[in-house]
Amino acid sequence: MTAAAPIPPARPPASAAACPDATVAAPQVAAAEVLRQARRIVVKVGSSLVTNEGRGLDEAAIGQWSQQLSALVREGREVIMVSSGAIAEGMKRLGWAKRPKAINELQAAAAVGQMGLVQMYETKLRELGLRSAQVLLTHADLADRERYLNARSTLLTLLGHQVVPVINENDTVVNDEIKFGDNDTLGALVANLVEADVLIILTDQPGLYSADPRKDPAAQFVHVARAGDPKLEQMAGGAGSRIGTGGMITKILAAKRAAGSGASTVIAWGRESNALLRLMAGEPIGTCLIADTPKKQARKQWMADHLQLRGAVLVDDGAAAKIVQAGKSLLPIGMTGVEGDFSRGDVIAIRDLHGTEVARGLANYAASEARLLCRKSSADFERLLGYAAEPEMIHRDNLVLTRSR
Repeated sequence: MTAAAPIPPARPPASAAACPDATVAAPQVAAAEVLRQARRIVVKVGSSLVTNEGRGLDEAAIGQWSQQLSALVREGREVIMVSSGAIAEGMKRLGWAKRPKAINELQAAAAVGQMGLVQMYETKLRELGLRSAQVLLTHADLADRERYLNARSTLLTLLGHQVVPVINENDTVVNDEIKFGDNDTLGALVANLVEADVLIILTDQPGLYSADPRKDPAAQFVHVARAGDPKLEQMAGGAGSRIGTGGMITKILAAKRAAGSGASTVIAWGRESNALLRLMAGEPIGTCLIADTPKKQARKQWMADHLQLRGAVLVDDGAAAKIVQAGKSLLPIGMTGVEGDFSRGDVIAIRDLHGTEVARGLANYAASEARLLCRKSSADFERLLGYAAEPEMIHRDNLVLTRSR
């Protein structure tokens, strides 16, 4: 079902300043370089774009985005699509002109619409030789530690196999998320979950202005700014359309959230020709909100700042040397003991034989499991635990040194 493309929004003036006086000064790192170097990308598209303002799934638009995703994968990048549109497509299939307010009706619309939404993405990506996977998440999945880690592991495994995950909120089972949530927030949470380099929010606006350009002729387009700056929230405002639930303010807040894990955000018009490819080539399209802290530094700083640790593992001199001097992961075979009662995903300390903390990181196994794995190789994990998961107790990507030698 393809509908005619809407009239494009007015383009921002090419000569506009990178940041008007109302914003903060542009970060030192050039936005173009951040985008060119990005390897892991989360793309979020809204309901109004996916369904062409509720007219039905826009086959041409989804096909164009799929072609760009395919090109990015072939460049060696990893891409995740966070797509709204299930409720809007369900409304179309059920013949509802107005978005309902009753939770049960919204859930019913989501159940009907999700069938068509995922089928459309799967068809378009398969035609380009790409495999795809449907992943339905709720905010609860990302709040619970165990489910968070399971979702992260699944997504990273899919990316490792060059599969494009197509993610939507599981609107058929949630309630308050439908009423108050939005997929801009979900896009940011996914960016945090997989430690993306960039979150791209494709919308029906060219980006952020310092004020509503329909009301203020002096409004300036914001090309580059710092994610999380309070002045951006003052500029953004207004509610979403009758189809979606978001607005510019949700995108600004999503960029702030994504920046917490070091991901920068771009807000751009979703029907701009080859927008994704041009952005990744460094072309200044839309509004780029730069994260202050690089991705790895943000994650490691979060772990280093933990004041209360749930436990620790003790390691022999060989394991300590590999971690501190060679930057290796911690394998259970190098562990001599376990302290405390921690769960999978908790931040724990790594201590040498003298009891000195040399590093800390995210535990892949709970304390009870870790005690069974001490001095064991990964070949023994399934026999000891009944399952085999990660070969490391703490992966080097989830580890920060607290003492050097």
